[in-house]
Amino acid sequence: MKLADLRRMAIRRQTRIHFALRNGLECIITEHGVAQVEALKSVPDFNLEEELASAARFLLDPIATGKKNPPKPQSIGREELAGMTSSPAVESAAHDDD
Repeated sequence: MKLADLRRMAIRRQTRIHFALRNGLECIITEHGVAQVEALKSVPDFNLEEELASAARFLLDPIATGKKNPPKPQSIGREELAGMTSSPAVESAAHDDD
C-alpha cells in the first residue's frame, strides 16, 4: 500500500484518512488527495512513504455531505485498509479488458 493508493481512495470515497507518524505528529490525507501534517513548521526530516509503511492504525473520517445522520469515523487496521485500496484496482483491471 502506497501513499498514492490512499490518496486515490480518499478522493473516490470523499474521506479523510488519518494516521500517526513515529514522531508523534499526525498525517491527514484530505478528500482532495492532499497529504497534510498540520504541525509542521519547516521542511520535515522524514519521508511520508516510510511513515505510512510503519503505521498500523488508520482513522477513516467520511465527509458529511448535508446528510442528517452523517457516517461516523471508523478506526481500522493496516490489513483492512490495504484490502480496501486494492479492491478498486482489481475492478478497474477487469474493466480494462472490455
